[in-house]
Amino acid sequence: MNRVRLIVFNAALGILDYRVPEGMQVEPGSVVIAPLGPRQVLGIVWEPERLEAQDVPAEKLRGLLEALPVPPLKSELRRLIEWTADYYCASLSSVARMALGSMAALRGGGTTTEYRLTGLEPSRLTPQRAAAMDALQHEQASIRELAELASVSEGVLRGMVGAGLLEPVTVDLDRPYPAANPNHNAPALSDDQRRAADTFVEAVNADAFAPFLLDGVTGSGKTETYFEAVAAAIAANKQVLVLLPEIALTENFLRRFEDRFGVAPIQWHSSLKSSERRRAWRAIVKGPANGGAQVVVGARSALFLPYARLGLIIVDEAHEVSFKQDEGVRYNARDVAVIRARFEKAPVILASATPALESMQLAEAGIYRKIELPARFGGAQLPDIQILDLRKDVPDRGRWIAGPLVEQMKLRLERGEQSLLFLNRRGYAPLTLCRNCGHRFQCKHCTAWLVEHRFSRRLACHHCGHEEPVPEACPECGANDCLVACGPGVERIADEVAELFPEARVALVTSDTMNTPEAIAEFVEKAEGKAIDVIVGTQLVTKGYHFPDLTLVGVIDADLGLEGGDLRAAERTYQQVAQVAGRAGRGEKPGEVLIQTRHPEAPVIAALAAGDRDAFYTAETEARRDAGAPPFGRWAAIIVSSEDLAEARDAARAIGGTAPDLPDMLVLGPAPAPLSLLRGRHRFRLLINARRSAELQKIVRAWLSPLQFPRGVRVHVDVDPYSFV
Repeated sequence: MNRVRLIVFNAALGILDYRVPEGMQVEPGSVVIAPLGPRQVLGIVWEPERLEAQDVPAEKLRGLLEALPVPPLKSELRRLIEWTADYYCASLSSVARMALGSMAALRGGGTTTEYRLTGLEPSRLTPQRAAAMDALQHEQASIRELAELASVSEGVLRGMVGAGLLEPVTVDLDRPYPAANPNHNAPALSDDQRRAADTFVEAVNADAFAPFLLDGVTGSGKTETYFEAVAAAIAANKQVLVLLPEIALTENFLRRFEDRFGVAPIQWHSSLKSSERRRAWRAIVKGPANGGAQVVVGARSALFLPYARLGLIIVDEAHEVSFKQDEGVRYNARDVAVIRARFEKAPVILASATPALESMQLAEAGIYRKIELPARFGGAQLPDIQILDLRKDVPDRGRWIAGPLVEQMKLRLERGEQSLLFLNRRGYAPLTLCRNCGHRFQCKHCTAWLVEHRFSRRLACHHCGHEEPVPEACPECGANDCLVACGPGVERIADEVAELFPEARVALVTSDTMNTPEAIAEFVEKAEGKAIDVIVGTQLVTKGYHFPDLTLVGVIDADLGLEGGDLRAAERTYQQVAQVAGRAGRGEKPGEVLIQTRHPEAPVIAALAAGDRDAFYTAETEARRDAGAPPFGRWAAIIVSSEDLAEARDAARAIGGTAPDLPDMLVLGPAPAPLSLLRGRHRFRLLINARRSAELQKIVRAWLSPLQFPRGVRVHVDVDPYSFV
């Protein structure tokens, strides 16, 4: 090859051709450094026949500078990158970048220097050094990473090195991970579990694409079942990818994995240190046959890593909305996982107690093979579910927990059992206003109310992260002692529990309080050790946890998810409430669930009360069919934004004014987005509803590509959207 075509990591440049210098060896998938003007850019060599580029005479081509010492991206991964870019209307470079998850790893192995506390206790410490020593117990990382962990400057830490409080440690960047043992602590499975496990093991050994929907009730032992497939893959020197929707679930999963296989799997998520990402990426590329990665557990970004021999993909809690990325490349990891398995000729298991309606339809059509676990493991029974009509069981004034739920919590405390209260709303109150003039506290950068957080004494926007202190007086009228918190968040519910039961040990579980693996591990240890009586939490507590003494679940506001313009609201509410209900009665003691609602007649609430999941799915399926909604039709959103309102509005109108008039496609909008101002940008949306026969992506590209917009305007296409804000 003396001429190559590159995907370069600059979306504005597209595809470029280069000359291969004599003596340099490259092939499709090779990662290279190329010149671009006075700069150097990273690129991936691609098959020239698959990409269009400007026709440049050979004598004008510039030469590549370097081929990096990493294996070329396999053809299966290159096809996945192409498919993802095409389906989600994204640039090839933005998708391909996800495969090179650690730029440092591309330069090869070697050693690096990290630092840790020496244990020396000086007689005098500055406040900054004292804070650093408290924060860095059991930590080892680079100076920069330690500074971020301790919230101090790098200069403070370098001074601590000079004072002997921190010591350098030489770390091998490519040190091997301990090997998992597929025969370590093999479990005793029920008959249903054994049949499912045997099916999965057979698929792993077949070296063929096989999509499965593992549909098991909460507590049925889905994890133990697919662990047998993991064991088969490890024994066959194949790599396994397990996708989890939340980093918060990782700690619990790691412990269960280590119990089964003797060692922890390799992790991949945004919270890893740069040295950990580098080591993990190089182990993944190396593969198990060469002493590299066997099993990787991670967030959705782990899906695009360059596995040497991927033999099994598992998507746990496959119904979860967080598998859909809402920024950058707006892909759904659940769906892309199936496509990757198809290219890799490997089985993929979608595991859930409340599968997405799209997955259920694919199973009904025979495209996915459905494996059912209809009963809880070990004879445990599903909890009894009751509805509390808040129009009748009205909580006391200033309270949010209804009387019958309070009585059941009191009973659990007397028995020494645990309760869980669920409300999917962070903070203390969703709105703070002035009782004197009616002023409401709104984010300066978004059309959203600021949420009061009493623990941190801040008003926070949950969309852009803006925070400000709670003022002493109203900024509008100047009145003192006039601010009123309206509505409940989990902090307010936790306060109410503390007032009702002063002796109860209460744990607050949200992304604000459980934001590190260590905090999550400490919570799990306390809950399992019965050092917690009442758990109050958001969606973080709805899945993955197994507390045998938790016998009562209370849903504070089951109607919350039904509000707003979410077109999947009913399905999402059912999944969320059913998942949190599944935390009750997972051991020998029976469980009970009380759902507080003002709309007990709503189909989703009635289905939850009756425990009739099939009836809910049937009704929701027919409603989707009538509306031409997924999986019977297609949705796509076009989001237009700019810091200038008129600029955003004009661009949205230009898009709407050139919308194609086709019989199998309906374009709604443009209209201001529900969050019409987000992070300082004004936003408009168009929604496309198309029949499945429509070539949606091709139509959208042909529609948008001729249009020109000012530099400040951004236009994003969201295929199969899950967010409608």
